[in-house]
Amino acid sequence: MRKIIESTFVTLNGSISNPQDWSGPYWDEDHFGYSGKLMESTEALLLGRRTYEGFAEAWSSRDGEMADTFNSMPKYVASTTLTETTWNAKLLEGDAVEALRKLKAEDGGDLLKFGTGSFSKTLLEHKLVDEYHFWVFPVLADGDQLFAESEIGINHLELLGTTTFKSGIVVHKLAPKA
Repeated sequence: MRKIIESTFVTLNGSISNPQDWSGPYWDEDHFGYSGKLMESTEALLLGRRTYEGFAEAWSSRDGEMADTFNSMPKYVASTTLTETTWNAKLLEGDAVEALRKLKAEDGGDLLKFGTGSFSKTLLEHKLVDEYHFWVFPVLADGDQLFAESEIGINHLELLGTTTFKSGIVVHKLAPKA
């Protein structure tokens, strides 16, 4: 059975908007090393529409070892508005929750989910995420807040580990408590 792992960049004040504007100065060897380890067990990426569109635009023209791996990896996209995809991606057909339950039940590597928005809330509500990696950046920024205005109730998480980078990023690795 596969795991769904959510990897999310967030500021100290909880903003998840436009990480491309505030995360760059903190990317270093620690960042790339941790990202590489996350990718080792990943068989496919899981993306919502907005993250898919942004990533496809940003990554499809890059090359190099990390970019080549990222670009060639299969991608599953949850969207009610897209009718076709590029960048080695397939739309989740029908009900996204049911499609993901089927994907999780298959043999294979992990499904790594990037971005946090309405799709993440759906995954949380249906208890489909097995592990969270919240990358807390030492920056304050305006924008949408992590899980703001959602009716997710109370979801207790168990700390699996914490990784601190020299740049000030702290990654909290958590799993839903049983």
